Amino acid sequence: MYDFHHNPDEYFDTQKKHCASYIIPFIETVYPIPKGCRVLEIGCGSAGVLAAFLERDCTGAGIDILETSIDVARKKLAPYPDVTLLAKDIYLVDVEQELKGKFDIILLKDVIEHIHNQEKLIASLKNFLHPGGVVFFGFPPWQMPFGGHQQMCRSKLLSRMPYIHLLPMPLYKWLLKRFHEGVEGLAEIKQTGISIERFEKILKKTTCKIINRQFYFINPIYQYKFGIKCRKQSKLIAAIPYLRNFATTCVFYLGRF
Repeated sequence: MYDFHHNPDEYFDTQKKHCASYIIPFIETVYPIPKGCRVLEIGCGSAGVLAAFLERDCTGAGIDILETSIDVARKKLAPYPDVTLLAKDIYLVDVEQELKGKFDIILLKDVIEHIHNQEKLIASLKNFLHPGGVVFFGFPPWQMPFGGHQQMCRSKLLSRMPYIHLLPMPLYKWLLKRFHEGVEGLAEIKQTGISIERFEKILKKTTCKIINRQFYFINPIYQYKFGIKCRKQSKLIAAIPYLRNFATTCVFYLGRF
């Protein structure tokens, strides 16, 4: 186990391996990825996920609101010839002028749960897609044991405490302050966290049809972070609305408008 979120090199390499081993096969179950396929990663960070597609001879782009993240991505993706990286608000991007046109695949991995107006973002994605293109979403349901991202806390005690993000906001903020944690960032995640049911409701409202879906009892990325083998969620638990959120650490979706 290593300090996953604070080691840029390890973070990039792990995201790349995770994508190659799990995300790409999940997409290819229903949507073949040919050479030259155009891929856009939104909220790309250091762009490890995008790199796995570039190694498959895809082309594409990465967008992140943080210039510091894009600076790292530029260094990491320097060996790849046909990639565009932008530090910009996604709503302000001109897809034709700044991204060289539309895409076949859009990726949002561990992004949607950080967005305030999730319906607005998802509805806007069709403006970036070729007809027949697909969108990949991967995120932790809000009610899962570490849905508040408390694993990123500096305090080892808090980082290992499941479900504390489900406390009432005043009590949650008090607890974070008590351990000298950054209150605003974690409180914001509490405000934007999304459940399976609410996510699927937004997809339906924005006319994004689910064409593939997979729930995980053990998130695939945990094998790199903690050495814990990936396990898919049981079909019985996955079929029980609301309850499944508490026992599902990650969900994958593939959608098409």
